[in-house]
Amino acid sequence: MLPGMSLYRLEDAPEVVAPTLIVAFDGWVDAGQASTTAAARLVEGAELVATFDADELFDYRARRPTLEILDGKPASLTWPELTVRRAHGGDGRDVLVLAGPEPDYRWRELADAAVELGRRFGVVEWISLGAIPAAVPHTRPVPILGTSSRPGLLRGDVQPGPAGMLRVPSAAISVLDLAVSGAGIAAIGYYAQVPHYVAGPYPAAAIELLRAVGRHIGREPALGSLPEEARELAARLDAAAVVDQSTRAYVERLEAMVDEARLPSGDELISEIERFLREGEQRT
Repeated sequence: MLPGMSLYRLEDAPEVVAPTLIVAFDGWVDAGQASTTAAARLVEGAELVATFDADELFDYRARRPTLEILDGKPASLTWPELTVRRAHGGDGRDVLVLAGPEPDYRWRELADAAVELGRRFGVVEWISLGAIPAAVPHTRPVPILGTSSRPGLLRGDVQPGPAGMLRVPSAAISVLDLAVSGAGIAAIGYYAQVPHYVAGPYPAAAIELLRAVGRHIGREPALGSLPEEARELAARLDAAAVVDQSTRAYVERLEAMVDEARLPSGDELISEIERFLREGEQRT
């Protein structure tokens, strides 16, 4: 990319009003596809505002475009894309949603572009959505942990956490979060805790992220088919726990931790997940 060229292209969209910018990337901080599923619901029917240069951001060998073959003839390609779309929030304000695959390259330049977009559109607050695997049971409501660039920004009953210091490999979304907060934009993060023994999509977490966003922006979220999908998955997980005694005992232990209203520390989360994985290897 030549110096001075932008990472994104603006579309011919109408002026936005005091927008909240919501961000969700797949990959590192998207357990159960919860944050990207929530973002997809938010942008249904929304208009395109900006498109990022995918050739500059993605490694197509790691994130290959999808090829459709019709009657033995290559018909079309669907490329990964990172876009900003505009929806309507509460109180006449707009909502911008930046969503797509987590970029492979140019994170620092992407952070600069995020700050530029924030200033261009007059963004008043930034909300990062994510989901992390955690030692929580599927039989209890999905916990939401929050982050904020200053006290008093989180809404509803969301608490900051976990307590203490936790060092992890960063996600691209966190790089952007720090950049925009450093530029003076209020930055909030809502992160769903997904049972670490669940593989594949976890719609219950997407629902709770949507509700957290809804409380924040003053708009009731459209959940679509997510509640039914969550009930079906919960029934399958319940059935699996009934069949396997060790799994049932493990879920019961997690339930006891939640019922005691004691959130595990970062070190406890890691050690509990490691212990579960070790026991799984021994059973197989």
